[in-house]
Order: sequence, then C-alpha cells, then structure tokens
Amino acid sequence: MAEILFLAHRIPWPADRGDKIRSYHLLHHLAQLAPVHVGAFADDDRDLSFVDEMIPNFASVYAEKRVKPQWHAGIEALVAGQPVSVKSFASAAMARWVEHTIAARPISHIFVFSGQMAQYIPADFTGRVIMDFVDVDSAKFESYASCPNGGGSPFMRWINKREGRLLSKFEHTAAQRADCNLFVSEAEAELFRRRSGLNANIVAAVGNGIDTITYDPAANIERSPRLPLGRLIMFTGQMDYRPNIDAVEDFALNAMPGIRRVHPDAIFVIVGRNPHDRVLALGKLDGVIVAGAVKDVRSWLKEAEIVVAPLRIARGIQNKILEAMAMAKPVVASRAAAEGIDAVHNVHFQIAADIADEIAHCNALLANPAAARRLGISARHHVVKQYGWAHQLSALDAIMDINPVFAQAAE
Repeated sequence: MAEILFLAHRIPWPADRGDKIRSYHLLHHLAQLAPVHVGAFADDDRDLSFVDEMIPNFASVYAEKRVKPQWHAGIEALVAGQPVSVKSFASAAMARWVEHTIAARPISHIFVFSGQMAQYIPADFTGRVIMDFVDVDSAKFESYASCPNGGGSPFMRWINKREGRLLSKFEHTAAQRADCNLFVSEAEAELFRRRSGLNANIVAAVGNGIDTITYDPAANIERSPRLPLGRLIMFTGQMDYRPNIDAVEDFALNAMPGIRRVHPDAIFVIVGRNPHDRVLALGKLDGVIVAGAVKDVRSWLKEAEIVVAPLRIARGIQNKILEAMAMAKPVVASRAAAEGIDAVHNVHFQIAADIADEIAHCNALLANPAAARRLGISARHHVVKQYGWAHQLSALDAIMDINPVFAQAAE
C-alpha cells in the first residue's frame, strides 16, 4: 500500500494566501492518490485553529507552532554555516514526528512543499521523493543583495548575499536527492536547470491554478461596507512580505501622482493582512487607502477598476494576478510579476516596463472604461480555459508514479 508524507513550511489550510493556495490544492490532489500524513508549521494560533478541520481529511496531521525568533535562527545559521531560512524551520520535534511516522506507516512517497522542509528527508529513506520548490528562493535573495541600497544597509546586503549563496547550495543538494523537482512555472524551472545543471527529466513545471467558480464576478458576493468611493486601483497581497511592501510603496509614491494628475478621483487601495509600518505610512498620502485585512477579497476586487501588480522582485506565478483576471478585472503588471503568467500583453493583461508605463497604462484604462472591460472579460475567459486546478495538476499523477492498485487498496 502506498502512503504519502506531505511536509510544508506553512500549514496548508485554509487557502487564503499565495503559498497556501498552492499547497492546499496539491494536498487535496495527492489525497485522491493515497492516504496522506501532513506535517507542517503554523505561523500563529490562528493557523493552529484550523488543524481540527484538517484531521478528517487525512491519515494524520501534525502541526507545530513556529516560535523561534528570527535573530535566534540567524545566530544558529551563522554558527552552522547554513542558510537562515533553513534554520528558521529547524525543529527537533518535527524531525521526531517525521521519523516516527516513517517507522510506523508504510510511507512510500515524501512530498516536500518549499525548500526549507528538505532538511527533514531522512538520508536512508528509499521511497520516492518529490520536491516542490515553487520558486528559486536563492535567486530572490540574490536580487535583494543586488538592489541599489543592498537591502537597506551594508549589513543586510551581506546577509542577503550570504543567504543567496548558501541557499543555492542547499537547493542543489536537495534537488539531487529528489526523484523530481517541481517549480511553479517553466521560467522558474528553466532558471533552476541553468543554475543547478540538472536535466529536464528531474526538473519540471507544475503551475498554479485558480478556482474560477469562487472567483467569478457573477457570483453572489456581498459588497463590503468599508469600500471607499472613487475609481479604485487595487493591490492585494500579504502586506508584511517585502516584495509586496516595496511594490506598493513605489507605486504609491511614484505612479499615483502621475495618475491623479489626469484622474484626480483615482484611489490606490492596498488590501491584505498584516500591513507593515511602511505600508501603513502610505495611508497618509492623498489618494491612498490601506484597507488591511478584509473579510472577502472578492468583494473588493469586484469594485476595482484596475488591479495592479507592480512588483520589482517576483518569482513564479502571482496568484493575485490570476484572482484579478478570474474576476474579469484589467490587470497592469510589472515584467517581473507577469513573467510566470501564460497570457498575452494587451489581450489578457497589460505589462508595464517601468513606472512611466504603469502610469500610462492606468491612465489609458481609466479614460476608456469600455476597453478596460474588454480586457477584463478576455482575462477571465483565458484563466477559465488555462488555469483550472485540474488542468494544472494533471501532470502530478505521472510524477508521483503511484500504482493504481495501491490507491484502490488505500480506499
């Protein structure tokens, strides 16, 4: 009988942020193939509160609240010569649970979601190992280090450069251990092939999907009473995540003045949990509203005239773009944010090369609502056709290589 051990750096429940959306759907797909044992970290008590909902769906669930301070992980990493992002998820309790589960159950497959969790693959495990790196994280830290300000200070430049170098080595070692390594887009997969020297037979792309029934402008979605009046240009995302912080700050400070000179009723609305102090400060600007966490992001997307994704550093597929496209919204995305999306400029969305381009695209769309609607309708048609989860995960069965007899026995 086949059984799967699924390891994730963040509890994959509920599907309410980018990485959880992917892990949630992967987990449900794997559960159709064989019994799944889930081991994951929880960011906070809210995450832990969902464990009871998970338990009936899987063979077993272990969730551990991550309490190690970042400074402590940093010291451990410096002493051990390892990446900070790996030491941040190092836990003796998680290692014991993995060891116990493999000893007690006929685990035939280990599916690792996010590179940090590769540290828990036992050296003597003889079953099949699938790594889902999602993105090339080491490249992200290299991008931070190469920013003009070096990530904020000379010390942070050194930290980011070190993290990129060590994490690249860690990713390469983990990938060599795995039977197959997955990335969220072909662009990310090809980047990893070039960096690692590994062949396409063990480095593949499995893309993200979108629930086009839930994200449907025709759905019965209650309007939020918090919605502001005006012509809304919207950004959605986790607002304590550095690329999102940098993106909204740049757009608010440098794009919105040029937009409001032409369309003074335009308002930039920033939607997402845990807004950083830098994000909260933007709410003091004319024409900028920081909404923070909202009950249903769809109610906000539905009222947006334009959705922007002005990320300067981005990896893989941006779920925020797929959600907006599914809601039939015209999207203006930076080149970095658009890279992983299989869509056509000026047909399904618009790609902006720089701030001036973002201003020009937004002004043109606000000036021509009919063209904006056509772009949004085309976007929705495209994601319905291309980005259903069943379509995106169809390659996973062959990658897992689970004998159907095992799956039937598991039932």
